[in-house]
Amino acid sequence: MPTESWVRHLRQHWGMKATLARLNGEYDLNFAVTAQDGREFVLKVMRPGCDRGLVEMQVAALAHLARRAPGLPFPAVIQALDGAALLEWPDPDGQSRLVWLQERLPGRCYAESAPKSLDLIRRLGRTLGAADRALEDFRHPSLERDFKWDLTRAEWIEAELNVIADPDRRAWLTEIVEGFRGIRAALSALPRQAIHNDANDYNILVEGVLSEPRRISGLIDLGDICAAPKVCELAIAGAYVVLNHPHPERALAALVQGYHAANRLTADEVDLIWPLLRMRLVVSVVNSALMATEAPDDPYVTISQAPAWRFLENEAVNGALMPARLRAACRLPVAEGADRVMAWLERQRGSFAPILGESLEDTPVGSLSVEGSVWPRDPFNLAPDEAARVGEEHAGNRLWLGRYNEPRLIYTAPAFRKGPWKASDRRSVHIAADVFAPAGTPIHAPLAGTVAHVENRAAHLDYGGVVILRHETPEGDAFHTLHGHLDPEVCDRLRVGDPVEQGAAFARLGSPGQNGGWAPHLHLQLALSVAGMEADWPGVADPDELELWHALCPNPAALLNLPDDRLHHRPTDRSRVLEQRLDHFAPNLSLSYDAPVMLVRGWRHHLFDEWGRPYLDAYNNVPHVGHAHPRIQAVAADQLRRVNTNTRYLHPAQVGFAEKILSKLPDHLQVCFFVNSGTEANELALRLARAHTGARGMVTPDHGYHGNTTGAVDISAYKFNKPGGPGQPVWVELVELADDYRGSFRRDDPDRAAKFAALVEPAIARLMDKGHGLAGFIAETFPSVGGQIIPPPGYLPAVYARVRAAGGVCIADEVQTGLGRLGDHYFGFEQQGASPDIVVLGKPIGNGHPLGVLVTTREIAASFAQGPEFFSTFGGSTLSCRIGKEVLDIVDDEGLQENARVMGERLIAGLRQIEADFACIGDVRGMGLFLGVELVHPDGSEATEICAYVKNRMRDHRILIGSEGPKDNILKIRPPLTIEAEDVDMILSCLRAVLGELGHMTPDARHRHHHHGPGCGCT
Repeated sequence: MPTESWVRHLRQHWGMKATLARLNGEYDLNFAVTAQDGREFVLKVMRPGCDRGLVEMQVAALAHLARRAPGLPFPAVIQALDGAALLEWPDPDGQSRLVWLQERLPGRCYAESAPKSLDLIRRLGRTLGAADRALEDFRHPSLERDFKWDLTRAEWIEAELNVIADPDRRAWLTEIVEGFRGIRAALSALPRQAIHNDANDYNILVEGVLSEPRRISGLIDLGDICAAPKVCELAIAGAYVVLNHPHPERALAALVQGYHAANRLTADEVDLIWPLLRMRLVVSVVNSALMATEAPDDPYVTISQAPAWRFLENEAVNGALMPARLRAACRLPVAEGADRVMAWLERQRGSFAPILGESLEDTPVGSLSVEGSVWPRDPFNLAPDEAARVGEEHAGNRLWLGRYNEPRLIYTAPAFRKGPWKASDRRSVHIAADVFAPAGTPIHAPLAGTVAHVENRAAHLDYGGVVILRHETPEGDAFHTLHGHLDPEVCDRLRVGDPVEQGAAFARLGSPGQNGGWAPHLHLQLALSVAGMEADWPGVADPDELELWHALCPNPAALLNLPDDRLHHRPTDRSRVLEQRLDHFAPNLSLSYDAPVMLVRGWRHHLFDEWGRPYLDAYNNVPHVGHAHPRIQAVAADQLRRVNTNTRYLHPAQVGFAEKILSKLPDHLQVCFFVNSGTEANELALRLARAHTGARGMVTPDHGYHGNTTGAVDISAYKFNKPGGPGQPVWVELVELADDYRGSFRRDDPDRAAKFAALVEPAIARLMDKGHGLAGFIAETFPSVGGQIIPPPGYLPAVYARVRAAGGVCIADEVQTGLGRLGDHYFGFEQQGASPDIVVLGKPIGNGHPLGVLVTTREIAASFAQGPEFFSTFGGSTLSCRIGKEVLDIVDDEGLQENARVMGERLIAGLRQIEADFACIGDVRGMGLFLGVELVHPDGSEATEICAYVKNRMRDHRILIGSEGPKDNILKIRPPLTIEAEDVDMILSCLRAVLGELGHMTPDARHRHHHHGPGCGCT
């Protein structure tokens, strides 16, 4: 409809010169208004025949909210020049329309905002709770009306269920409707008030982009406002919050938690939220199906309901557990009487029958925690022999106790993993107490109960024989206990309904062959409700869901007549460690990620935090052959049992290490120097070059990095040119990085290698003119901090030729690229066809042990030998030499160079597919497992802030990657060489999902996305 008439009306009635742009609207006309002075508004033009009372109610409600809760993000109504809030105009067709003007709030709709974090959802809950609180005393005649979106009148759909053609789906909806009928009386008993009633994902506005905090900036469109119990507000908002959320149960709990913080709920109200939410979704899909019969050619009508069907049919969502989950989020008793049960258990502590027939008061407590133990060696595979020996370091005690709330890595069966990847969420936190004792030990009932369930769960790492007892307090409040890892003979002795007297020996501990494979022990668990668990109790919880499981299955220490603190494990407080770090260390000791991780265990290419959460390490090149490699552990322990001396004494380990290194290098490199780090090796390289040439000057590429000592910083532009850095020494000349993506010579130039190499000549000339001469040229073979740069073929040989012609030494810093990381080449200089005079190796050669190596020619070594003795106390220690050789042997024995080639090809192929779909990726480059992804703005400039966002969001997805480049806009992917295909696929899947949050898809990719729908498979 033409906008000219509305522009005239705006000028006439509001005195506003403005431009208009049409906004979406189901029934009415909505226009974005931009006034001449830059202010923004929304002009609402109601449909012909619109009930004036409904619009007046909206205007009145907004005025009420502005008075009662001025801080809430509702739009203000802009009065016309005559003071009226609502006007009536004829449209261009002559039909009368109600018209009103609102301020336009900032932000974008929740549907298009990402990520939908639990913190943001909690903020939404607070906003809705505060709004409903402000609306409690709002009154208007139009509030009580009969329309299809009033959730208290949702039974209208029952007569329309036949519109759902699929009989299984229709039966599913019928069941939900019957559940709604069951809560109808409870719902009717609740007080009614005005509620927004349509907090859908297009009526919620969110402000904040990239790494900025997200906040609710607008709650708009009161067109469905009506009178209803306030829990209907939560159910309606929740119905949209859960759709397509990777953790729908947590999302709903966060919403309810936020609402409760602003507007207190009773336990009875909380119990209604889940059935009401599902009923809202049923109304939505039935209404959509009815609309489809009226507009069969409109695909959006049915496609838009796909997320609702996915959620309704998602069997992974445990609806029976939802009341307890939502109650726990509000810190309400998880079940009726749960608070009374806990009070009774506290009063009875000390008077329960001893569970082993003897006091446990002096029994030692052992640790199986992520921090306190090394069980198992492989945190993804607890082998049967390990399971049978779990905690054997405590076996000197006839009895010992295992803690409640203890994060453990021993739970490796597939049932404990909650996603498709090894680094997906996993259940790791023990929510019971353990009593380790010999197999066959009798188990006594701490208090009287009735057998609720008895079973033999014989699968590996399951419970074995298990008994669940039902108990009642004298007040009649029920609770349950689970006794696991029993001898399965109990299944022949007990039946459901059998009484068990206090103190009775009702079972015995099973052996590993009987109890799920574990070292003999009792798993004692307390539950205040079994709804949603019944007989299938999880004995281990996800660390991100402890709010629920602590409330539902509290510490059972009272039943053992022990204080809770004795058995309650408390992992190291990450925030406290951060605080102490800031106290004890300099502020320029950097931390990765906006939310730093605390990592306490590692295995191959995964790391684990203090709660047992796994992370895929796609960043650290130091553990070259993987974290915690058993062979390195073994040689280190073996050598430390023998002797750890230095190079002043003969030892075959030193020669063996040198021969292994030299076997990988060109024949002209024959002399090794062993030091403690790549930094020390580069410092030594400077000394060798100067001793051999008699000159001082050095040429090096811009933005290079060679270490943190004074000499290494002097040749590291990455350091000396930073703010506060010492600046460029007069004896150092910089040359441009051979970056053929962003540099002076690009990939369309066939002579780019020669042109980049020619830049060395004026740099050498400047050194000569200043009288420093040329000692040498040093470069990371493939510049890493410069942005994971792969120089064009032929660049390095051309540079080396010019340097040697001027009398200089050529130094290849292979710390980042050596030892097989590149897949096709053991060293980066091989890919370039170059032959260095000095090769420097660093951190990867020690796999975490401090070790560096310099290898050079006999001639250069002889020149250096003319000076004073060289000695490094720990360089070349017997321990270091054995570890270094073992690292090189592992690369060969385990085929890790070939793995780097195969996994690198898989990764770079996937990255290039992503590059084709996202305009913010300017370049994908690399070789083997040395890869960079350059992120750019539409104009091609460096997208530093996007890179920071992606890096931190990948960390949220449990993937550790870094960032580099002069503008810090290049994602650095550089994992241990052990990475596997599943892990590569996780990187690609999650990176695609994170980039999708930015909305930078290419047009072709957007078309495919809309046709096939989202689906990243990430947690």
